[in-house]
Amino acid sequence: MKPNRLTLTVLIILVTGCVLFLQAGCEEEAMAPRSLNPDWFKQQTWAAINQQAPQRTIAAAPSVTAAPRIAFEKVTHNFGDVGPGTNHLCEFRFTNTGNGVLKIGEVSKVCGCTPFSLDKTEYTPGESGTLRVRYYAEPPYGGAKKQLFVHSNDRRNPKIALTIEARIAAKVNFEPKALGLSLKHQNAGCPQITLTSLDNQPFSIRDFKSTANFITADYNPSVRATSFVLQPRVDMAKLEQTLNGRIEIGLTHPECKTVTISVNALPRFNISPRPIVVRDVRAKTSVTKKVRIQNNYKDYFELEPVYSKKGTVRVLNKQKLVDGYELELSITPPAQRGRASIFTDTVVVKIKGGGNLEIPCSGFYPRPTTVSRVPITKKTTKSAKDCKTCGPKIF
Repeated sequence: MKPNRLTLTVLIILVTGCVLFLQAGCEEEAMAPRSLNPDWFKQQTWAAINQQAPQRTIAAAPSVTAAPRIAFEKVTHNFGDVGPGTNHLCEFRFTNTGNGVLKIGEVSKVCGCTPFSLDKTEYTPGESGTLRVRYYAEPPYGGAKKQLFVHSNDRRNPKIALTIEARIAAKVNFEPKALGLSLKHQNAGCPQITLTSLDNQPFSIRDFKSTANFITADYNPSVRATSFVLQPRVDMAKLEQTLNGRIEIGLTHPECKTVTISVNALPRFNISPRPIVVRDVRAKTSVTKKVRIQNNYKDYFELEPVYSKKGTVRVLNKQKLVDGYELELSITPPAQRGRASIFTDTVVVKIKGGGNLEIPCSGFYPRPTTVSRVPITKKTTKSAKDCKTCGPKIF
């Protein structure tokens, strides 16, 4: 029974399939040409698949662009305590961590006291380099900070700041820090000068210099010690002519090469005003001015006749004061020459038994009130970026 039923079921399926196939073939034959495309079934299958599944766009693989990267081991170097006027060397090491050639275009500095050296300007991926910087510790004392800027083709960090720090500290102490001298005292009242090493580093004195050579001192450059005492000698005639200047003492101390001491001497006479200036003067029209001459050391003195080198100034009155004189001067401007707007002269005051005092004198004529018209020959256009001082901007 069971085999007969199975055979009957198979026959029914085959007969039904044939009927459906014959019916579909008849309908297709009525709608399409008689010659059937052998790829028809494949086309129908792919069409059904495309209708069921949405189309997907396949993205192209991204292209790998060469990108250099500059990486410094450190961007700040601190020297700590250093002496003024000394040179120091430091290094900044870097590596190209990218996959392109690193090109360093420029190393710019804020001031001219930090020169640098670089072996080359192009570095392959993974290659390292060293930027060497020489730092000059300039006064005054205290903290100091300077910067360098490294420019490269690293798009992430095209400009990197490198910082140099230090503390300028005295390595050799000197006293006095300044000299106030007097023309009335022997040797101008100049005290001795002491030099002492603060770090117990022995040194010697290389040289001793002063403005106009008005102060000298004996020293032995072959002697090394941690302390020196100098006895300066003052040339009184040179000091009276110079009055202000400085002393420079050269040392061999590794952290202190030079010691500078300012020198100021009180002049024998004070003149007020000095110079004499008159404004809006008229030719041949006299102007009166008063000038005081006083002795800073309260010494008695007398004046001999006062005159001017060009004859435009004469004394109207001379009054004796406790510590000097007051002069009433008459200034007569000369005729104005052409477009000259100023005249000059020098008043000479002779001290009895002493030297001469010279007082410069100048006068200004009034400016012309008429305005000259300048013909306009050609109309020009002015750029908005033109500078009144520098002129047109050049591109």
